[in-house]
Amino acid sequence: MKVVIGLGNPGEQYAKTRHNIGWMTLDRLADRAGWAGRGRTRDASAVVQGRYRGLDVVLAKPLTYMNDSGIAVRKLIARERAPLHEVLVVTDDFSLPFGKMRFREGGSHGGHNGLRSIVEELSTEAFPRLRIGIGEPDRGAVDHVLSVFRPEERQRLDELLDAAADAVEAWAREGVSKAANRFNAFQLRPADESRTAPPGEVDGPPGPDGVRRTRTGWRRIRPAADDR
Repeated sequence: MKVVIGLGNPGEQYAKTRHNIGWMTLDRLADRAGWAGRGRTRDASAVVQGRYRGLDVVLAKPLTYMNDSGIAVRKLIARERAPLHEVLVVTDDFSLPFGKMRFREGGSHGGHNGLRSIVEELSTEAFPRLRIGIGEPDRGAVDHVLSVFRPEERQRLDELLDAAADAVEAWAREGVSKAANRFNAFQLRPADESRTAPPGEVDGPPGPDGVRRTRTGWRRIRPAADDR
């Protein structure tokens, strides 16, 4: 039995934030397996399990809020009697550029409060994790992780979630080392700047008056020298 734990926060206000990309990845896996809407709540988590393409898998989203994720993880592992090498934690990481992924067999929490809680509850750092890059903060770390993705990121989020789901399946079939060889070098396609957002939305193209909305206010776009 493989146990995959996606970190995030419960509540609609957090559903589309960067901190919840672990939950988003598990939702993508559940959709693939036809398990969407079949989960139940136990061990302080939303849990769904079954057999998928020859794999026996548990998908779990802790409901304890990020900072207490370890409580749910400890309960899940105890119920499933899962050795730690059969458990994968999927989490966000703002030290990685948006769209990059990193598998690790263990290591420190790196300042991530969800991983910190797991390390404290399990009294070990020796559990596999898949870190998904959400981009470096351009403001406070808390504001960043609880913010939604920018338009040029949302444009490519589906592709990233598909790749992350593929990476989890590779881990379940092949183990950390082989999955890392395949997915640690993953490159997300560049954003198509011509369609990041419609006129009037943040980071969209300028309107007919030459004014574009940015995250810090409205800006008039100066014409390029060739256009003068």
